[in-house]
Amino acid sequence: MNTKNTFFIALAFLFSLGSCQSQKKETHSVIETHPNNISATQEKPIIVGANRLNNYLPLLKNKRIGIVANQTSVIFKNQKKNAHTHLIDSLVSLRVNIQKVFAPEHGFRGKADAGEHITNGKDPKTGIDIISIYGKNKKPSAKQLENLDLVIFDIQDVGARFYTYISSLHYVMEACAENNIPLLILDRPNPNGHYIDGPILEPQYKSFVGMHPIPVVHGMTIGEYAQMINGEQWLNNKTQCAITIIKCKNYNKQTEYSLPIKPSPNLPNDVAINLYPSLCFFEGTTISVGRGTEMQFQIFGAPYLPKTNFNYTPKPNEGAKYPKHENKICYGKDLRDTDKLNLLNLEWLSDAYQLSSDKKTFFNSFFTKLAGTKKLQQQIEEELSTKEIKKSWDTGLQDYDNMRKKYLLY
Repeated sequence: MNTKNTFFIALAFLFSLGSCQSQKKETHSVIETHPNNISATQEKPIIVGANRLNNYLPLLKNKRIGIVANQTSVIFKNQKKNAHTHLIDSLVSLRVNIQKVFAPEHGFRGKADAGEHITNGKDPKTGIDIISIYGKNKKPSAKQLENLDLVIFDIQDVGARFYTYISSLHYVMEACAENNIPLLILDRPNPNGHYIDGPILEPQYKSFVGMHPIPVVHGMTIGEYAQMINGEQWLNNKTQCAITIIKCKNYNKQTEYSLPIKPSPNLPNDVAINLYPSLCFFEGTTISVGRGTEMQFQIFGAPYLPKTNFNYTPKPNEGAKYPKHENKICYGKDLRDTDKLNLLNLEWLSDAYQLSSDKKTFFNSFFTKLAGTKKLQQQIEEELSTKEIKKSWDTGLQDYDNMRKKYLLY
């Protein structure tokens, strides 16, 4: 790219800093997941599956229980005031026989960094054994499931393929199926359930940040996703897991749902959760998404981007012990006032690539795992427009949506 072109790209970047409306110009057939004849106005409060105790307590009677849980696994007393008790504490008080807790990425209490090793231990409050299902032990072993009559899965998801809780769901279902243990799923709303978008994962790029041929934004709850895993026979040897789903009450795909508890250390609020599917691509590049600040997944930047009035310096904090560009001034964009996204925004990724001082090192191998395909990186390197890139997703998205409809509960 010649110097003149670079100047105009930088100029466009600076001009667009205060405006994040580019997503409204996209024209590819992003699929919104609104059911027909349902008002977007939510008059009745949403009741999550865990709160519907009368529906599942009889299933737990006289059984030895294992629970897959983290800090979001709560029963609300007053959701508006975020008054709640942890599911495990509540069930213990009700004399439910909980034998083991299985902890996913970020741990049982949700404090660990992304990718950090989670150790086994005991819950200091209840004395119940905690078994990590992140790292080398992603799938509960037959020994770990020994003497269990039922497993409960209750974790808040955010609706993105690379958010690893749905990968944990897969392995828990597989382990339960292989050991003839039924799985009880306490469903929770998907805050990004109002649309589906992104490239479909290709099988050769399967990893823990993308296990199934679905788009980046999948538009399903955990319960619906479990039904798809079973129905599409994605478990090892096409086994089937015996699942029971306790649905959310008063929820549909149009429902606005503000998460009362942050689902992981670096998704601190509704804005970050909404921007996460678009900004997580940067995790496979030299661009920072604000880890090491209090604006995680609401900003992006790097030391080499054009200097602007907005900058930040990543420093170690909870959930980011070794943030990208630690102690270096990063220049970029503040997206905290962005309108709610109803599709993936690729403009930010494309612009940052074009402004990169070293395009050969901009992407790393993790990017392909996040994208689920090599094509996206190639398309950006070839400087295709975001409209052209997204057009290439249309057929895959339509086929996926047709498959997805078979498993919807809301």
